[in-house]
Amino acid sequence: MYIILGATGHIGSAVAQSLLDQGESVTIITHDAKKKAEWQQKGATVALTDVYDTDPLRAVFQQGKRLFVLNPPAPITTDTAGQERRSVQSILAALRNSGIEKIVAESVYAAQPGDRIGDLGVLYELEQGLIKTGIPTSIIRAAYYMSNWDMALATAQQTSQVPTLYPPDFTLPRVAPQDLGVVGARLLQEPIDQTGLHYVEGPARYSSAAVAAAFGKALGKAVKAVETPRQDWVSRLQQTGFSQPAAESMAAMTAITLAQTYELPDAPIRGTITLQDYISALVNPGK
Repeated sequence: MYIILGATGHIGSAVAQSLLDQGESVTIITHDAKKKAEWQQKGATVALTDVYDTDPLRAVFQQGKRLFVLNPPAPITTDTAGQERRSVQSILAALRNSGIEKIVAESVYAAQPGDRIGDLGVLYELEQGLIKTGIPTSIIRAAYYMSNWDMALATAQQTSQVPTLYPPDFTLPRVAPQDLGVVGARLLQEPIDQTGLHYVEGPARYSSAAVAAAFGKALGKAVKAVETPRQDWVSRLQQTGFSQPAAESMAAMTAITLAQTYELPDAPIRGTITLQDYISALVNPGK
């Protein structure tokens, strides 16, 4: 039995679907009762519990042997780093005496120790905590999610602009959730003692200008990437709904990414879905 924590988001759902497509037995964990019928129709077992409820979470873990861990993102209206550290600690506590034999965990490029640096710090702590459990663990360090651009669709449609915190010509490794799903499922199915750190990105690296061009091609009009000056990052994020602590964490994470003072792999696992593939499917779902 494979257990997927975070199965109702982009990445976790892709992992779960990849396993189900192969006829595997899958239990997904969600706190959203509205998702239950949908996943049951797909053939999954659904466990309704909250990531902060350690004992019920452990009880679900005890029903399987292999676990995909994605630390659920906290609402941007909260102190995201603080909330996400709480969920990391609950997950790690729930693993004690769980019987889980192997873990695959979702992390990100540039994960590193530090406070108030968004996912980079929180997911590094998750990585280290999982290793300390002694349970064989494979870690996926994923490139910048293409799905982070989903929220730009409305702006591209309405104003022909794509807002970005990065210079328009600054390139980043990016990856589609579906590619991460394939890799996550494969790593879960590997022998227990086959572990390690795996960097995953798409077939190329892309700039915000390339994102705007992809929206433009899909929408059939010119779309421009518009940069927010660094001194305005926090205030602009707050205008879009971020709390001040969440905005400061996001700004700090963006600064680290922009400086590129972290390891970029020479030979990552490469997915097949291009940025244009992803954006075109976002603009015209079902085609």
